[in-house]
Amino acid sequence: MKPTLLMLALVLVFLTPGFLASGSVLRADQPNVILIVCDDLNDYVEGFDGHPQAATPNLARLAASGVSFAQAHCTIPICGPSRASFMTGLYPHTSGCFGFTRWDEYEVLNNSRTLMDYFRANGYRTMGTGKLMHHCVRSEWDEFGNRSDYGPFAETGGERCAHPDVPAPFREIGAVDGSFGPLTNIADRTFPDGKTYVWKTGNWAAMRTMRVVSGDDRDLTADEINARWAVERLQQLAGSGEEEPFFMGVGFIRPHTPLIVPQKYFERFPLSSVQLPEIKDGDVADTFASTVRGNPNALEQPGSARTNDMGSRLYENLVASYETRELALQSFIQAYLASVSSVDDLIGEILHVVDNTSLADNTVIIVTSDHGWGMGEKDYLYKNSLWQESTRVPLIIRAPGIGQRGTMVNHPVSLVDVYPTLAEICDLNGDTRKSDNGRSLDGHSLLPFLNDPDTTDWSGPESALTALYKWRMRYEPAAESYSLRARDWRYIRYENGKEELYHTAVDPHEWTNLAGDESYLPKLETFRSQLADRVPAPGAEIPAQPPFRPGGVNNSANRNSESGRNPNAAAWKDTYFRRHPEADANGDGVLTWREYREYRREFDPVPDRDN
Repeated sequence: MKPTLLMLALVLVFLTPGFLASGSVLRADQPNVILIVCDDLNDYVEGFDGHPQAATPNLARLAASGVSFAQAHCTIPICGPSRASFMTGLYPHTSGCFGFTRWDEYEVLNNSRTLMDYFRANGYRTMGTGKLMHHCVRSEWDEFGNRSDYGPFAETGGERCAHPDVPAPFREIGAVDGSFGPLTNIADRTFPDGKTYVWKTGNWAAMRTMRVVSGDDRDLTADEINARWAVERLQQLAGSGEEEPFFMGVGFIRPHTPLIVPQKYFERFPLSSVQLPEIKDGDVADTFASTVRGNPNALEQPGSARTNDMGSRLYENLVASYETRELALQSFIQAYLASVSSVDDLIGEILHVVDNTSLADNTVIIVTSDHGWGMGEKDYLYKNSLWQESTRVPLIIRAPGIGQRGTMVNHPVSLVDVYPTLAEICDLNGDTRKSDNGRSLDGHSLLPFLNDPDTTDWSGPESALTALYKWRMRYEPAAESYSLRARDWRYIRYENGKEELYHTAVDPHEWTNLAGDESYLPKLETFRSQLADRVPAPGAEIPAQPPFRPGGVNNSANRNSESGRNPNAAAWKDTYFRRHPEADANGDGVLTWREYREYRREFDPVPDRDN
């Protein structure tokens, strides 16, 4: 008998690497999952002791019905590689993905299943909306709503710019990182500069004018659109009677800059009442992050476009824009708290649907962020540091029928543990690799902590590992900068061998670097050994990485620029940099062709782009 096409198809399926175990049959009692990822959200969340004025009642309600993790940390404190890491369950040193090249161009990641793909391979219906991976690949989902939209942006004369109420020199940083303020009617206002402004929003492929007449008469923000999409989709699922479980991802942009949300959220935090974080004067003096940041030829004066790194530049420019440091930080923190509060309201809408429908008893909800954000500690206002403010993220898990409600886990854990946790809760089966070129999960299931927050019976490590992002043409995992956050300590080793050691049990703000104190040498030796056991050794095989492509191969302004065959390219790029200083991803004051390409891909595309 000749084999039929159906028989041949079945043979190919069963021979495919990573196909599900033969005993894996989707069950109606397997739970649904809603994964909510906020962008740049630090510990300014009720219950996490990040800020005394944090107003997040909906997240507090979720925490009261679930389990929170007091020391959850990202694997790398910047958007692109962090999301590539925890959505694939692989550390940057495993995949080689430490930067902003598209995650699916890395051999290891392209041959490993993303979290949503693994759920889909197990029979789940997968759907998502908003910013989940830094580079969205729609084929990873059965259904996808809206791509990332970082708006609203102010615009004047056809150029995106900072909120018109932001003073200089901070506003000169640009429309993304140099912008914050309330979403109000700016089209009908008269500004001292005599310019007229409008609001724009949209993803990099299509911007549109945003109508804002008043707080009650305006277009929805991107986050509101994504919340509405999720709410409507959940209502449909709850009322459909379908038994097929689903995995839903919802990505909210705020509190990523620009910190622009409706006026009502700013009114919740009167400017004069905003409390500042505890900041020790001169705290940066015993740290070494500046020794590995930026361009060694950069100028050092505050406000310069060539100040060493983005975090220092943001801090120095912010302080220089106001009469006092206190007022500068109050203004920014007010916008941050307002942005967090706006997202909390949207999360509340999702919780309301789940808690008041048939979804309540069989839906796992996880809320977290890709990394944190510093608020002036160590003269730094940004992400991408190896200190607590950048690495720590809120993590709340509610799994019906599992765990002790309202408890807090104090053991350090990692975002890379989210993938195996959900896989175990939902009883997923099969290889998480697509082929032998992929890698098995690096993380460990957090289920033991859900059942007992004080358990010592966990297969995972004693400390959370975080790498530092720095732009490179090629990454060597053994030579990168890393941090280990243990229960009572933080250890940092920079790429140049400089070290920091903090006894966080008595120094939670990481004010005193003990690495230079000989009495702590045994503790240093312990952490050095632990780090050596967890990251590749010098000389180890480097994961295959995408080839470096300066500029865009289809962009004539960039083509051949590195070889010097286009003598006008460098000058053209310098002009672009003056118009878009936020394109300088690592904040070293120099716009590389790779930074230019990645910025244009995300925010300012050319019609003949090569992606």
